[in-house]
Amino acid sequence: MLKRVVIKLSGEAIGETGGGEKSGYNDAVIASIIGQIIRVVAAGTQVSLVVGGGNYWRGRQACPEMDRVRADQIGMLATVMNAIYLADSFRRAGQNAKVLTPITVGNLTTLYEKDAALEMLAAGTVLINAAGTGHPFFSTDTIAALRAAELDANCVLYAKNTDGTYNDDPRTNPAARKFRTLSYRTAIAQNLNVADMTALQISSDANIPSYVFELNAPESITLACAHPNTKSLNGTYISQNSKDEFWHVC
Repeated sequence: MLKRVVIKLSGEAIGETGGGEKSGYNDAVIASIIGQIIRVVAAGTQVSLVVGGGNYWRGRQACPEMDRVRADQIGMLATVMNAIYLADSFRRAGQNAKVLTPITVGNLTTLYEKDAALEMLAAGTVLINAAGTGHPFFSTDTIAALRAAELDANCVLYAKNTDGTYNDDPRTNPAARKFRTLSYRTAIAQNLNVADMTALQISSDANIPSYVFELNAPESITLACAHPNTKSLNGTYISQNSKDEFWHVC
């Protein structure tokens, strides 16, 4: 098992419903996520989560006429709502969890501080990072990479609705091929759909690998935390020194 990971969850991932709407919460998905994380923590892995807010708000995609700063601020608040919901879901499952934010949100959250965060992780508390960096123009991908660098995590785990990183959009190009391993250099140079460029550069500079995998695959989080750089997993492993290799089609 990896010692310490940062897991990026999108708001859409925890908010999808059977009818395809992306709002509110899907408690069946959340229960699966929480169950896996509880087992991972019990096995010795320290877990820090970063949650998005897309089930509530998609910035200027929701209102293109809005000022970008104000749209991003609403998005930060959406992530806080999601983090509080997840923390209470952990509580009901018997797992300690703490919501951390880089800005003061009254008495609803705890202000992030590195040493305190490391102490909580060592005590088996799941950390849920919300409100991004506290500033506009940065995505939740960026804060995931930043927290991983600050906390000396072993890997950034991107739980997505896709099963890895492709050399083209597989939804529009049936010939698109999925990478098994990928270098940060290639991911950045080709602007591949892994994470935003700032996040990739932070992880590359900190020499922290990333792993992109499908959240809804069975025991996906458990397997990713066991060790992401294995051929037994189906996602894409990205690091400074990885060779660019595709999965072979049988």
